[in-house]
Amino acid sequence: MKNRAFRTVTLAVAIASLAGTAACGSDGSGRASGPVTIEFWGWAPGYEKSVELFNSTHPGIQVTYSKISPGSKGGYTKMLSAVKAGNAPCVGSVGFETLPTFAAAGALQDATAAAAPYAKEYAASAFAQSGVAGHTYGLPVDIAPMGLIYRKDLFAKYGITDAPKTWDEYAADAATIHAADPNAYIGYFGNDAYNFAGLAQQAGAKWFGTSGEKWTVDVNDPATKKVTAFWQGLIDKKLVKVVPSFDTALYKGMGEGTILSDVNAVWDTPILADSVKQTSGNWAVAPMPVWDAAKPASGNAGGTPNAVLKGCAHVKEAVEFSHWFGTDQASVTNLIKATGIYPAALSALDNPALTEPDPFYGGQKIFDVFKASAAQVDPGFQWGPVMTKTSGALGDGLGKAGTGSTSLDAALADTQAQTVSEMKTQGMEIG
Repeated sequence: MKNRAFRTVTLAVAIASLAGTAACGSDGSGRASGPVTIEFWGWAPGYEKSVELFNSTHPGIQVTYSKISPGSKGGYTKMLSAVKAGNAPCVGSVGFETLPTFAAAGALQDATAAAAPYAKEYAASAFAQSGVAGHTYGLPVDIAPMGLIYRKDLFAKYGITDAPKTWDEYAADAATIHAADPNAYIGYFGNDAYNFAGLAQQAGAKWFGTSGEKWTVDVNDPATKKVTAFWQGLIDKKLVKVVPSFDTALYKGMGEGTILSDVNAVWDTPILADSVKQTSGNWAVAPMPVWDAAKPASGNAGGTPNAVLKGCAHVKEAVEFSHWFGTDQASVTNLIKATGIYPAALSALDNPALTEPDPFYGGQKIFDVFKASAAQVDPGFQWGPVMTKTSGALGDGLGKAGTGSTSLDAALADTQAQTVSEMKTQGMEIG
C-alpha cells in the first residue's frame, strides 16, 4: 500500500508523531511516588556492571537491564518488534549507523529537551549523530575515531622514520616500500563498508541528509569520489595489498611483516594486538593521514548511543541514566576495561584507563592519538535510514573493485542506486 499516508510515515512525520508522544510523558514532569523504574536493553559485555553501579547510587531511579543479541544478530529486530507491540524498554543500545533507521520507522522518542543541557559534554560529532533532523533521541556512549596503526620497526627498515602525515606522503611511502620489497605493502584495501565510510567522512562526504519530509542521498558525492580516486590509484599500481577486512590472510600478512599498517578505528587496536601477538612492541599509532595538513580532519568508524525508544514514560530519567552511564568515572572505567569502548564524553577522556602505556604498542599511550582524532571528526556526517542495504551493497562493491572486476566509482554508483531503490520501496521520499 503506497498511498500518501504510507509514504509520509517517514522521517518528518515520525518525528512529529514522536514529539507529540514525548509531550505526554515525563520529560520535565514530576516523578511518581517511589523510585522510577526504567528498562534498558543492550548486549555489550560490562553493561550490566555499570547498571549495578547506577542502581547502587540512585535510589530514585532504578534500571532493569536485559542482555539481548547484538543488533545485527537480532537485537534491533527485537527492539522494533517490542515498539510495535507497545512493550519496548525505555532505553536501547542503537548504533549511530542504525539510529536513522529507527527514526524513520517511528521507533524513537524525542528526547531533545532532556538531552540539550548535556550537549557540550560530548564530542560534537557524537552528540550530532545521536539525533536526526534536529531532534535528539539519546546520548552517546562511545565513538570510534580513526588513526594509522603501523609497524614502526619496518617503516624504519625502509627508511621511513615518521609515519605519513598526508595521503600524498602515504602514497609516496607505499611506492618506497613496495620498490624495496615487492612482497611488502604499506597497507591493504579491504571490503569493510564502515571503514570506508570513515575515510569518506574525513574527506568531507555528506551521504545523507533531510529536507522537510524528504531524504537526500549522495553516496557518490565529490568528496567520496576523491577517496575512491586515491585508493583506485594505489590498487591499480599494486601498492596496497587487496585482502578482505578482518580476514585471516590479513593478520597473516601483518604477522609476517608484508602488510605494514592499518588505517582503522580505535577499537581495532586490541583486535590487531590479539591477532599478531608475536609482533608485540613493534607497532605504533599515529594520526590518520590527512588531505590537507593545514586543515586536519579525521574520520569515525563506529559508536553507539543509548537511545530512548518510543513509548518511554520517563524520558527525563532515561536521559539522566544515559548521561551518567557514559560520564561517571567508575562506569567509564568499567566500560573501557570490560567493553573496550572509547568514550564519547569529553570528561571521560582523562580517565586513567586511557592513559596507561600499552606494551604491544611499544609503551605508547595510544589513546592520546585517538583523543586528538576525535576532536577533528566532522559532526555534519549523517547515516541513512537503510544502512543494512547501503553497507551490504558498498561492501560487496568494494570487494569486487579490489579484485578488479569493477571500479570503485562503479561500486559507489551501484550503492547509490540500491540505496535509493530500497528507500523508495519502503515508501520514503527522496529529495
